[in-house]
Amino acid sequence: MLPIEDAIEQFVDKLWLERGLATNTQAAYQSDLKHAQVFLDTQGTDLLQATTDHLLGYLTSLTTQARQASTSARRLSCLRQFYQLAVREGWLQQDPSALLEAPKRARQLPDALSEAEVEALLAAPDLNKPEGLRDRCMLELLYATGLRVTELVELTASQISLNQGLVQVQGKGGKERLVPMGDLALDWIARFQREGRQDLLKGKQCNAFFPTRRGAGMTRQAFWYRIKLYAQIANIPAERLSPHTLRHAFATHLVNHGADLRVVQLLLGHSALSTTQIYTHVAQARLQSLYQTHHPRA
Repeated sequence: MLPIEDAIEQFVDKLWLERGLATNTQAAYQSDLKHAQVFLDTQGTDLLQATTDHLLGYLTSLTTQARQASTSARRLSCLRQFYQLAVREGWLQQDPSALLEAPKRARQLPDALSEAEVEALLAAPDLNKPEGLRDRCMLELLYATGLRVTELVELTASQISLNQGLVQVQGKGGKERLVPMGDLALDWIARFQREGRQDLLKGKQCNAFFPTRRGAGMTRQAFWYRIKLYAQIANIPAERLSPHTLRHAFATHLVNHGADLRVVQLLLGHSALSTTQIYTHVAQARLQSLYQTHHPRA
């Protein structure tokens, strides 16, 4: 029988070939399968010998560990894909995950920052330092376009067109999209090019549009640290933050101001409209709150 480590590696390789998954996504699939295998080790079995009862026990263990339903659902989805491949490749005759049901997930609305909070966050970087100018430019671009943090830190100069006011983004699955930028974002990009970028590089060469002093592109983890630092300066509680804080704000504020949902879908790079529809609920919640606050008969 195929060793489990080899089976997991082949599974991830197949997904990469078929879907062009990003490195982070590949690592997440690998991590989920290894997490399941750790549990199965305690049951004296492995992924390729596990029964439906073994997998049910694994999902139950996630519940007792107070895991979010979304985490359990994601890990079950990973297992299902693994077993579908295992059957297709002839490693197994039957899929032990076929009869398992995913836990129901409560619909969670993104906790979008208000427009005033976004303004405070954008104003937090110290513009007297080239790092501050870079970070202000990055924050402005995030809020202006709704890019994912990974898309932002991987941007190169060739993807940004100041003349056309567009940024070309390569999103999930290698899908490309063109996103317009507002005048403010364009002004900050031009200023960073003119005043800050060369100060950071000091003659070094770097493909990333937003470099560090080491002459390399910034990682998403490093930028996430910077966002938390500026949120603290802007008096925004840490629990209000996520790596997609400004992406959620971008979408929510567009919907609040009457943007068509399909336009928001295209800007965010969502493949399905249902993924974007969560922002209509955010807008409705905002309207209900305003009504309760201001209507004389509320």
